[in-house]
Amino acid sequence: SRRRQRVMSWRGCQPRCRRWSGGWVPCLALALGWALGWALGTTPPHRCRPDPALLPPPLRRLPGPAMLRAALPRLRGGWSPCQLYRYRDSGTGTPRPNGTGPCTRGWHYTLPSAGLRSNIWDLVCSSRWKVPLEQTTHLLGWMLGSVTAGLACDRFGRRLAFVVSLVLAVPLGIGVALAVNFTMVLVARLLFGAALAGAFLSLYVARLELCDPPHRLGVTMVAGFFWIAGELLLPGLAVLCHDWRVLQGAVTMVLALLAACWWCPALLVESPRWLLATQQLERAKKTLQALAETSGPNPEGDSRHHQSLLAELESLSEGSPQPQFHTVCEIFGTRVIWKNGVILGFAAFIGSGIRHCFTRNLAPHLPRFFSSYFVLVGTEAAACLFLCATAERFGRRAILLLCTVLTGISSLLLLALTQYLLDLIVLTLSVVAITASHAVTMLSIFFASEVLPTVIRGAGLGLVVGASFVGKAAAPITAIPNSRGFFLHHLVFASFAILAVLSIMLLPESQGRSLPQSLRDGESQHRPPLFHRHPREDHLPLLAPHTTPPDY
Repeated sequence: SRRRQRVMSWRGCQPRCRRWSGGWVPCLALALGWALGWALGTTPPHRCRPDPALLPPPLRRLPGPAMLRAALPRLRGGWSPCQLYRYRDSGTGTPRPNGTGPCTRGWHYTLPSAGLRSNIWDLVCSSRWKVPLEQTTHLLGWMLGSVTAGLACDRFGRRLAFVVSLVLAVPLGIGVALAVNFTMVLVARLLFGAALAGAFLSLYVARLELCDPPHRLGVTMVAGFFWIAGELLLPGLAVLCHDWRVLQGAVTMVLALLAACWWCPALLVESPRWLLATQQLERAKKTLQALAETSGPNPEGDSRHHQSLLAELESLSEGSPQPQFHTVCEIFGTRVIWKNGVILGFAAFIGSGIRHCFTRNLAPHLPRFFSSYFVLVGTEAAACLFLCATAERFGRRAILLLCTVLTGISSLLLLALTQYLLDLIVLTLSVVAITASHAVTMLSIFFASEVLPTVIRGAGLGLVVGASFVGKAAAPITAIPNSRGFFLHHLVFASFAILAVLSIMLLPESQGRSLPQSLRDGESQHRPPLFHRHPREDHLPLLAPHTTPPDY
């Protein structure tokens, strides 16, 4: 009956939804670990502690408020954060300051807008450069972790790389929370970022390879919304924890719980696509059989396709073929794959690096941590929604080109006309450009995952994601010398954005296409006309073209 068919169809969808959820929920915890750097890098409100030794004898016995007025310069926003008055010796008359100097007795801190007591090593004033140094080191860890995890994905498997990275993140997170000096924080945050990046990349690849062409974009964008939800949870968690060590410990415990639960293969199976591409036919047979068994009853009779696929795998594995693994060095011997990887890595680098040029314009309008943080996360959510609505309809290449053009034009307008435009126009252009740059980064990474062949998808995507983190590191790097290179940074990235527009035209279109398996498949991709739509390939064989099994 029709009711029975609906029930059986629902039972068949449950395992697929469980597998998709297994690729979505970890994004919450990984986003908490990523956004932790935003809260830790917030400078708490502070002022110098008055030093009675610098005051003339008549002023040393003043009560608290009067001593503050005598010792600290008054600025428009409150007390000076880094200067104390200096007095010259005068025997008669009212003492008057004749200059200012640095703090001599430390600083008095109030609870920062991020809700954390985080500045225990006085990383302010002359030591403020250490904060962007820590942020740069953490992003370097994400870059190194992406590259390393990509190599591990292609050699040892997606699931193993994810679980190992997640397990390593737990002791490294505890090490950050227990750090006793700034050097230990630098090293621990570097390794912690590398472990989180490894988990992120391997999960991204595994989730993508378990999807059929019509669902790849949707499943990836839902994972992006889970990531955004994790970023939105971070400020509330920071307010509850108050201390940065407690917050780091709380995030680490979430990662430990995630590692304990995701050890179960039912939540994240090994990619059968990778097993087939590397000739691990026996493992592929077991994985596909497990997927078929957990899919429940199928009213469409697809069990015959599963049986024929397993029979073909059985015949192919009779000769006990040896696994064939590929290295990232093989990318350099290709032409089309190398070109696609370089262009998409360059686009991801531009989208991440140019964003700092626009967020800087928001600072005068959004001085508080929460307001600026939520606006940035909101633009990320808007970029996800935009890609969901357009990338499947108009194609990856056209939308990537559109977002890059928006980013480049906004950058050039702000670079040349900021002093002549109204504040509202500058703010609007900045928000649009931030949203477009988010879309460029997300779509570049997703596009790369679709055009890179399975045998080197992990390593190739690791290089593309690593390039995006190098772009993100441009913001703290320019902040180390007190933003003296900001104009040059903006000019260089605006020029790069125009160059990226031209190079994106050379990319193929991956919408509705099967994922390339071998290097030969990757090399056979050609550049179509910009707005030409390919016929969809919703039912693609895993092995031979004469079989027509459904997507898994």
